Amino acid sequence: MGSTSDKISGKANELTGKAKEAVGDATDDRRMQAKGAAQEAKGDAQQAKGEAKDAVKNVVDKA
Repeated sequence: MGSTSDKISGKANELTGKAKEAVGDATDDRRMQAKGAAQEAKGDAQQAKGEAKDAVKNVVDKA
């Protein structure tokens, strides 16, 4: 998976996770809140992975 697709997938997971958390908050569903938080964390990690790939690519391109 490329850096752009990591960042896109990460953003999608982050937003979906936030939505799940909001639904969980609104309905007082702790399980949904937890699923949302986990998905949001996954999205953050995917975005960080994409950023790291970009950084490595930039270093290699300059060499």
